[in-house]
Amino acid sequence: MVKISYLTKENLEGIHSNTLQLLQDTGVSVMNEEAKEILDSAGCTISGDIVKIPESLVKDSLRTTPSTFNLFSREGKQSITIGKENVLINPGSSAVYFKDRKSKDIRKGTSRDLVELVRVVEQLEYVNAQSTALYPSDISEEIAGQYRLYVILKHSSKPIVTGAFSKEDFHIMREMLEVVAGGSDELAKKPQAMFDCCPGSPLIWSDTTCQNLIDCAKAGIPAQIVPAPLMGATSPITIAGTILQSNVEILSGIVISQLVNSGSPLVYGGAIGALDMRYGTPRFNSVESVMAACMSNEIGKFYGLPTHAYLGTSESKTEDSQSGYESGLGIIMGILSGINVISGPGMLAQLNCQSLQKLVIDNEYCGSALNLRQESEILVLDDVRELINDVGPGGEFLKNRHTLKNYRKEHLFPSDIICRLNVNSWRDEGEKTTFERATEIVDNLLREEPGTVLPHATIAELDTILNHAEKET
Repeated sequence: MVKISYLTKENLEGIHSNTLQLLQDTGVSVMNEEAKEILDSAGCTISGDIVKIPESLVKDSLRTTPSTFNLFSREGKQSITIGKENVLINPGSSAVYFKDRKSKDIRKGTSRDLVELVRVVEQLEYVNAQSTALYPSDISEEIAGQYRLYVILKHSSKPIVTGAFSKEDFHIMREMLEVVAGGSDELAKKPQAMFDCCPGSPLIWSDTTCQNLIDCAKAGIPAQIVPAPLMGATSPITIAGTILQSNVEILSGIVISQLVNSGSPLVYGGAIGALDMRYGTPRFNSVESVMAACMSNEIGKFYGLPTHAYLGTSESKTEDSQSGYESGLGIIMGILSGINVISGPGMLAQLNCQSLQKLVIDNEYCGSALNLRQESEILVLDDVRELINDVGPGGEFLKNRHTLKNYRKEHLFPSDIICRLNVNSWRDEGEKTTFERATEIVDNLLREEPGTVLPHATIAELDTILNHAEKET
């Protein structure tokens, strides 16, 4: 397996030792009372909201955190192991804006946009998980977070990366997942979703996020700990300082989770960005951010944990060369670095906008990047030496049995988004751009009949849960 790495063993050990020192001397702010009680009972030093965690407790918690876990399809029949060399790719989460595929306007997302996005993801080969990727502006704010999961459960069988906006959201979303799984025990055995739990930077666990992490551990639902530090704003300007701070934030969350339920499944995550000082805007797919994500992944692997990063995003506002460069760079580097969960394909405008055209274009990048990491058999030369000898000078390979046998195995076949026509054929086809071909593919995917659907009785139960939640709020 081909891999890229930045950090030496000495680098990793230095980050670890400095992290332990910061947790013990500086601590983190924990604004959740239940978490503080748990940490106090475990021997942490607490003053107000500041919790200082002893080295021994951190090491114990790392030992009990699983190195892998399985995430299942909606029906519980298929699973993917999160960890090892596996890669789970999803569109990222909680964009407010949507790029209208017809008018090209960037506007507030709607429930219809969310349904279309879920239906497109369901049919993409390499984006192998859903996420609650869009905030629907036409749904009551009180249930919008829950509604995103409701739409995915109705329209998709793929695993889900999600998150809760409030304490109440989590419990309602868990109830929906239990209905589909067949109960709380079945959900714990075969989880279909994992929840993002995002500490604030620098070094803060809010009341809501901390409670979400605690509730995930209690229910046996996998959680991704996803800090989002901005280099130069909410973390040090250097990559080294940012990944150290991020490690402190993640390890403090690991301690909380493992104290609640030893062995709770977790992902070592992150959405590391940099602040562009010229415009005051975040950059999540700059070269520095990509490097930081890859290094952070190495730290997670140092602890033997599954890893996550936000990559494949773009700061561009349209599907252009900048979008392709930034997204392709992030996806290729993330996959070659061995990151297990990659969030971001389809996202524009600083993680704030979803585009269906970009999503299907990024799907191609994902396929190519996955192919790049495969170990090659090019050094097995005996057969090809004989082949070249048989064909000889001036011969041809086009009709050779070896070509027919190996063509599809050795070469990646892209979708029609990638144009390989000659100039005249391209002109005859209408001189279509990548964006125009992507639009056609999106339209075709949305014309397809939905795949597997939930039983009517299950949908009725989900409707009841959502309607009750709306009345309660």
